[in-house]
Amino acid sequence: MTTLAHTITDSRTMFQRQLLHLKRYPSLTIMLIGLPVIFLLLFVYVFGGTLGAGLGGGRSEYVNYLTPGILLFTVAGAVAGTAISIAMDMTEGIVDRFRSMAIARASLLTGHVLGSLVQIFIALLFVLGIALLIGFRPDATPIEWLAVLGILLATSFALTWLAVALGMAADSVETASNTPMFLSLLPFLGSGFVPTETMPPGLRQFAEYQPFTPVIETLRGLLLGTGIGNSAWITLAWCAAISVLSYLWAKRRYNQKAIR
Repeated sequence: MTTLAHTITDSRTMFQRQLLHLKRYPSLTIMLIGLPVIFLLLFVYVFGGTLGAGLGGGRSEYVNYLTPGILLFTVAGAVAGTAISIAMDMTEGIVDRFRSMAIARASLLTGHVLGSLVQIFIALLFVLGIALLIGFRPDATPIEWLAVLGILLATSFALTWLAVALGMAADSVETASNTPMFLSLLPFLGSGFVPTETMPPGLRQFAEYQPFTPVIETLRGLLLGTGIGNSAWITLAWCAAISVLSYLWAKRRYNQKAIR
């Protein structure tokens, strides 16, 4: 068996391991779904009338504006579980057993990433379903829906590798549970909940140039038929940069811990 085939086989085994974890511990997936749904209902039914009026409409206008940001918030919140899972593996001794076996090193990290992507898309489907039930009305074509799927996949892949790196860098499970929290704040500090032009100077510049804003604007444009300009290309550039740098960081940390 070639090295590539060996790595693919071991990655599939580790992916199956992560799927078993998802099946045995569904409460984590439910929690990842629950928080975005709470924020969705809170902002639509408590603040939606006022914020929607600022957009030139009402609550129905605001739910359309809000949903792309909530979808990204779902992704950002879900990857925290990946960091925790990685940290648990690194601190509880299971990795030492894997190292004593003929298992490709890359397979453990790859299995975590693939398992996390499955969990994220389960959460996204539920959150999108709730959004549709409370009035979200996208007018995307089938091609645009495929583009939305691609953007969400690229963003989830990038943030998952970042969470893997953060989990590898953490000294404990508790630390790993806290370090990805800043990702959940970025949709609030971008165009996820209110337009950036309503923000004061300084915060507005940060909101416009941080990586989550072009993702949200691309999703919003594809789903609602508004213009996206160059947001899609900026999104893909951010995703590529975060993916590559996070993968290299995670691999380096894993190799360093493997030597100890």
